[in-house]
Amino acid sequence: MKRQLIAAVGVAAMVVGLAACGSDAKKEGDTGSASAASGKKDYNGKTLKVWLMSGSAPKGWTDSVKSEFETTYPGSKVEFQEQQWDGIGQKITAALSEGSVDVVEVGNTQTAGYAASGGLLDITKDKSYLGGDDWAKNQNEAAILDGKQYAAPWWVSNRVVAYNKDLWKAAGIAETPKTLEEFYADLEKLKTTPGVEDALYMPGQEWYVYFGLLATEGGNLAKKEGDKWVGGLSSPEAQKAFETYKTLQSHSKAPKDKDEATPQQKDVFAKGNVGTMIGLGWELPKEEELSASKIGFFPLPGKTADKPSGVFLGGSNLAIAQNSKNTDMAKDFLKVALNDKNEGLVAAAGNIPNKESLSGQVTGDFAKAAVPASKQGAITPNTPNWASVEDKPNPIKEFLTAALQGGDYAATAKKYDDEIAKRLNQKQ
Repeated sequence: MKRQLIAAVGVAAMVVGLAACGSDAKKEGDTGSASAASGKKDYNGKTLKVWLMSGSAPKGWTDSVKSEFETTYPGSKVEFQEQQWDGIGQKITAALSEGSVDVVEVGNTQTAGYAASGGLLDITKDKSYLGGDDWAKNQNEAAILDGKQYAAPWWVSNRVVAYNKDLWKAAGIAETPKTLEEFYADLEKLKTTPGVEDALYMPGQEWYVYFGLLATEGGNLAKKEGDKWVGGLSSPEAQKAFETYKTLQSHSKAPKDKDEATPQQKDVFAKGNVGTMIGLGWELPKEEELSASKIGFFPLPGKTADKPSGVFLGGSNLAIAQNSKNTDMAKDFLKVALNDKNEGLVAAAGNIPNKESLSGQVTGDFAKAAVPASKQGAITPNTPNWASVEDKPNPIKEFLTAALQGGDYAATAKKYDDEIAKRLNQKQ
């Protein structure tokens, strides 16, 4: 399954105006609470339109959900439509405005933008009915805005360390490291191993790795003080995270002014002379380039053996359109789609489900390595304006390059904190 998410693609800008299209009036099928509370269960003759992104739904998931829902509510119909990521922001915006879709998959970093502009239904009162009392807290944060629930977490994935088994064996490394210090020692061994071009391929602008280390320290890239956002790079937590990041990157020959996509790190790793990389599942080489049997995985270790380093959680939420004419039906659909049986299919496909109690059902070496770190995972600051921070030139990437190249930490952090704050505090 394709893991690449278009995180924060300018949603805030694209969804402006949705609020004006919404209405506080009761719509057909909208009783203001879940069907179970209202007693309304007759969806005979109604069709629920559900948009899912290409590559997101695990094999068998749509068939299972459709069968269960249509059996539970005889005469109802679920119509799944697969959408492509390219240009999806404008397409979803239009559909939400028109009410031409009932349930839609949205990237977790996109959810706040759609919610803030009135495109998504507030399902705060329905959380328990939907089975959300034990949703993983760090996953669910991406579905909440200003204390209200606007979506349900579906699945996430995160980065792990991928290593070339042949090169690690040649370096005499018999076990994967459990702490960062052990990892550093292993990388030093790889540096002197014949046939190893780079012990760790990690460009200087790999800000998702830095974000995970920042989450480990209990910090974030920005926080809200009063009614204003302030950058978080100047915090003690950010500086500690940077020291770890700097040490990691010092074991790499990758340039300090490039990111993991320039070139794609999977292409570099595929050459077979790189010992290690940190990436997502979709960033792995194709089988014909480097056999999967030659690649092993482990979570990026932490400072102590009891807990791996934190990670950025990228994934998808399921939301109901505010202008849907079938909101009760949509809530009952979410209840089915997110039940333990169907979330179990998500886990079996190699994704991390929305409940820790289901993580034991995760399959695949990559996903099993991702699960421990996911518990220390976090998302970027939950604000509709976050997309603007990732716009080029990305201030986090520029900060990392400047700091790695020897710039004064405090001055460099303040410079880019000011830029982050400027972007986050823009009026939509």
